[in-house]
Amino acid sequence: MSDALRLVVAEDEAIIRLDLIEALQDSGYIVVAACGRGDDALRLVAEHEPDLALLDVKMPGMSGIEAARVITAESSTAVVLLTAFSQRELIDEASDAGAMAYLIKPYRRDDLIATVELAVTRRREAEALAGQMAALEERFEERKTIERAKGVLMDRNDLSESDAFRFLQRGAMSGRRRMIDIAREILEQ
Repeated sequence: MSDALRLVVAEDEAIIRLDLIEALQDSGYIVVAACGRGDDALRLVAEHEPDLALLDVKMPGMSGIEAARVITAESSTAVVLLTAFSQRELIDEASDAGAMAYLIKPYRRDDLIATVELAVTRRREAEALAGQMAALEERFEERKTIERAKGVLMDRNDLSESDAFRFLQRGAMSGRRRMIDIAREILEQ
């Protein structure tokens, strides 16, 4: 059960909220908290750090869309928005707020579970892509630094580009260091 997804449910209609909780728990999920207000949902997500927040679009205190915007900006919690309305503008707004999925009431339990799984999978994929992008950006910045250091070596020591690169490479190998560290030292001098 330790791998079970943890959820916060925010739905202002108590009967629907209880039905959601029951359906989710029957499917093996852990509902760590539930409420009927959007502002309370923010507090509960911050407190419990769930895998997913299931938010009704229209709630007192703060709409589910507003809450989704804050949650997706401040945490790695996936968001599913639940509503009785299916207007295209609302769907677009939910997507812009960072919701990973959208479920229309009345819902079927099978659709609820599929939507929860889809949202969590999409959020994990987005996080993995963000991590890959950050790593690529770092490598690109390191490459630019190495290129600048090569340019400095070429200017200062009248070296060819390949000789400047070999100089950096040898310095890194002989000192058991990374080329980026050698390049930074050259640029600092």
